[in-house]
Amino acid sequence: MQPKHSLLISVSALIFIGVIMVYSSSGLYAWKYFGRSSFFLSRELLFLVIGFIAMTIALNTDYHLLQRHSKKIILLSFFLLLLTFIPPFSHPAGGAKRWIFLFPYGFLKNFSFQPSELAKLSLVLYLSSFFQRHQTEIKNLWRGFVPPFLITLSFAMIVFLQPDLGTSILFFVLFFFLAFSAGARFLHLCSLCLLFLALSPYLILLRPYWIKRIISFLNPFKDPQGAGWQILQSFIAFKNGGLLGVGLGAGKQKLFYLPGCHTDFIFSIIGEELGFLGGSIVIFLYILLLISGMRIAFKARDLGGHLLALGISVLITLGAIVNIGVVSGLLPTKGLPLPFISYGGSALVVDMFAVGILLNIANSFDRVDA
Repeated sequence: MQPKHSLLISVSALIFIGVIMVYSSSGLYAWKYFGRSSFFLSRELLFLVIGFIAMTIALNTDYHLLQRHSKKIILLSFFLLLLTFIPPFSHPAGGAKRWIFLFPYGFLKNFSFQPSELAKLSLVLYLSSFFQRHQTEIKNLWRGFVPPFLITLSFAMIVFLQPDLGTSILFFVLFFFLAFSAGARFLHLCSLCLLFLALSPYLILLRPYWIKRIISFLNPFKDPQGAGWQILQSFIAFKNGGLLGVGLGAGKQKLFYLPGCHTDFIFSIIGEELGFLGGSIVIFLYILLLISGMRIAFKARDLGGHLLALGISVLITLGAIVNIGVVSGLLPTKGLPLPFISYGGSALVVDMFAVGILLNIANSFDRVDA
């Protein structure tokens, strides 16, 4: 099977599961607070239509053109990140400033956007383009390594201020992975890792609630009614699900026990209602997506396409790994959506646009082979 076909199968299946689970996990909550159980489902379907349009545009746009305009795209992303701090565009929620109103007035004023989702893809576009243009200088510290690192650092710092530590770390992981794949010196990469490890304790101390999250991660039973509540309710969901699950729609944890059950913790509801088998199918689909993306990357005709496909594949699957790791108690709590499944327009539209880019890369080497 061609990688673009297996990619489409995995993404389509994940989206299908996502639509079903968004409705299953949010129906009662939507009915109580918005008067109709299909509130989140209807919005998710709208996001899906927009995402399909975005994917079609990316599929029919030469990825080289996107890379040539990567500087403009990354400047736009940086500007949108700055808007998270500027009224009336700023849309604070839960003490964080991660969303903006693109249309603060009129009938679209209730639709928010999370710029960090676009920033992640923009960074992958920029880094793949930069390393393509500076292939002969990648081992040079000041010309091939520091400039893209400073761009990554600027993105990480502004997202850190929102505050969003997890996404800040993700930016550095993407830089490390793409720089390594492009041929950066091992010494430079190791030095960067050591610097990050040395600074990380001080960064965590800047936000006391991050310390509380780490403590609740190490021992959620220490504060079962507070910081440990969400992860313990997630554990209960998995326990209830067992091997085959309690049945679609029959889960109990979505009855206002598990916060974020249709967003960040939707995999817990999958585990409860579809069981270990259903959760394993979802994980298999992400593995298939990663393998498909990697196959596209290694068949790409140029370094830019290779790095772009690698970056997108890692970006999506890393999001899935972190989300599943969080809800299963393997990682500290971090608000990161499950790609293609969690409710949310920003992540869905950007991820579908990214898949369109992958398909465009795949079509480019198919045309050459023909």
